Amino acid sequence: MKIQHARLETPERLHILFTDPPGRITTGDIILAPAIPILGVRKEGFEIVVMVEPVDLSRRYMVLVRGFGMTPLDIQPCLRGLSSDLPLGCIVEESWYVFRLFAPRAISVRLHLFEDVEDDIGTQFFLTSGENGIWQITMDRGIDEKYYAFSIEGSREPGEMFNSRILVGDPYGSAVVTKNTFRQNARCVLPDHIPAYDWEGDTYVTVPHEDLIIYEMHVKDMTAHPSSGVSPGLAGTYRGLVSLAAASGLAHIRALGVNAVELLPAQHYAWIEPPYMQHAGGNIYNDWNPYERNHWGYMTSYFFAPEPRYATCADLTPGHWNTAAPHHITEFRDMVKEMHRAGLAVIMDVVYNHTSQYDYQPLKYIDKLYYYRTAPDGSFIESSGCGNDLDSRMPMTRRLIVDSVLYWLEEFHIDGFRFDLAPIIDTETFMEIRERARAIHPGVILIAEPWGGGAYALDRFSEIGYGAWNDIFRNGVKGYDPMHGQGYIFGTWGASSPVDFGKWILGATRETGGPFLSHVHSVNYLESHDGYTLGDFIRIAGGTARPGQRIGDFSVHVRLTPEQLRIAKLAAVMLLTSRGTVMLHAGQEFARTKVIADSGITDARVGTIDHNSYEKDDETNWIDYTQCDVNRSLFEYYRGLITLRKTYPELRRAEVEQYTFLETATSVASGFVLTNAGAKRELVVLVNANTTDAAEYHLPPGGKWRILVDGDRAGTSVLGRVDGQHIVVPPVQCRVLQRENR
Repeated sequence: MKIQHARLETPERLHILFTDPPGRITTGDIILAPAIPILGVRKEGFEIVVMVEPVDLSRRYMVLVRGFGMTPLDIQPCLRGLSSDLPLGCIVEESWYVFRLFAPRAISVRLHLFEDVEDDIGTQFFLTSGENGIWQITMDRGIDEKYYAFSIEGSREPGEMFNSRILVGDPYGSAVVTKNTFRQNARCVLPDHIPAYDWEGDTYVTVPHEDLIIYEMHVKDMTAHPSSGVSPGLAGTYRGLVSLAAASGLAHIRALGVNAVELLPAQHYAWIEPPYMQHAGGNIYNDWNPYERNHWGYMTSYFFAPEPRYATCADLTPGHWNTAAPHHITEFRDMVKEMHRAGLAVIMDVVYNHTSQYDYQPLKYIDKLYYYRTAPDGSFIESSGCGNDLDSRMPMTRRLIVDSVLYWLEEFHIDGFRFDLAPIIDTETFMEIRERARAIHPGVILIAEPWGGGAYALDRFSEIGYGAWNDIFRNGVKGYDPMHGQGYIFGTWGASSPVDFGKWILGATRETGGPFLSHVHSVNYLESHDGYTLGDFIRIAGGTARPGQRIGDFSVHVRLTPEQLRIAKLAAVMLLTSRGTVMLHAGQEFARTKVIADSGITDARVGTIDHNSYEKDDETNWIDYTQCDVNRSLFEYYRGLITLRKTYPELRRAEVEQYTFLETATSVASGFVLTNAGAKRELVVLVNANTTDAAEYHLPPGGKWRILVDGDRAGTSVLGRVDGQHIVVPPVQCRVLQRENR
């Protein structure tokens, strides 16, 4: 028999679990190191309960039981019992500032006040320790200082990150000034220096999940490229995005016709990575990223603050302080308000599964053991693949996540959220988000990326009422590899079969053999920020480009061949006639290509297609609107299909029994009839992905059919008519037909 586990339930009580029921054990048989007096012992089955004088949570302990061995004392259960409902951060209470920080294992906490961000130390004040790990100090609001930060003293044992010489920002700070280095030293703006805002009656834009047509985009990329036509002072900014002085940004999005935008992460994040091929302290050695950037934003530093580098007044000079805060708050709100005026719901891609990796992210230095999942030696668990995993099971971590979501709803009028690597966050947290967010905005949009940390959970998120990215649709329709794993649109069933066509179209519900309780939970997509663009996937599959091959004539590369254009249109029809939420990625509507640009960085891959451009803040990622001019017919096709989808609600809302699927003698040629009895209307969607053979379809008897979509054009205008029951669709083409007043 030996010790299996020792856990601290409260500061005065620990439990020791044995492999078998222990015999008689006395207080003299038990030793805690460092030494803590043992006050009493009682046996409970396989465990003994040990009463002790209060344990110092800032220390690590070993538990020894004579004759049974020793084990580390797990203090997580005790920490999990600590929680508080007190407002956190810097709170304004009449003529006072109240600073509160949750730091349950800290030995001391200091507040630093600054008039100038260049000040390294500021004026210091010690906070007082209270109940449940809360530290607090009250200050007169009449102080001259504008900024504040904290420093925390704690255990120096191996694996800890307490360091009183490192100043960190407030995890609840809503306006944060950071230094343009990979450490991102921080100062938070005091509330009285954050301007009030007039929303001018703005409110949420409510779009039901099944009606959503989402445009996933990066704030800077939409207007940073010279082709955007946005003035240099606005290019790549919140204001530039919604400027109507050019045909790019918001004007382009409106012209396309989508009804929601999804912003790649725009919470304050660590956008600078360590110097390339240099030792940067500790064991940090950047040998993977010559660009020294994290452009997409999946490295959150502050969960309540907008990213300041998209402000018009941002100072991005290396080594300088970016003093855009708090102006970026106003500009972010202006952006949301303009999006709402255009009828667009605004969704934020949020990263709560992990935090930024190399900067002075405050949670790491406040209490790494509490906020993160850690191994017994104190090292980070990183199932996210991003250096660390937050532990949302801990009450105050969960509270921070929920508070952040509610803050963006209330203070920035955000309409919805897409949760990155969602399975790493526990279900209870998601359920609390759902209930509390819906209490504020009943139509809030909630979408999960349903994989991460080794889990795959489309069904789990559907069961709690969340939408989820549907890779069943993506991989079936497009494929998973342009060289060796092509999908339906390339004229092959691949790993799928004819019955899967119906699953894709109907939203992969459980009644069709899929994971979703309802089609409203299925987010159908063919391209996202990850992986190849759909256009590049088609180019590679079609043989005009190869991974790792340097592109010769870029203008030739951009233009889709006639065959590639037909495949791109096939994909568009399948996406925009399927049940569920639809998502496009920026540039998908014109077959955007991402070719690694020569930006002065030594990179042997320059000139080749990029499938993971997370680190490139250059023309690799920026939206080049000349590509839209080259493939204008595809843009118009997408625009027409979006109009079609909006015009015919049965494409979004029909029940399974309204569908009749059609078979043909031609392989990889499918279709369906969609009946809207109330409107006395029928739609027929015909998809012939066969690369060589035409497909003959038999239509329901009686009446004439109007052609709304053919191989060249799409929309609600009549392009031609079909009499009778037979129609032939050429290879790699679609038809959408409509019959009224049957």
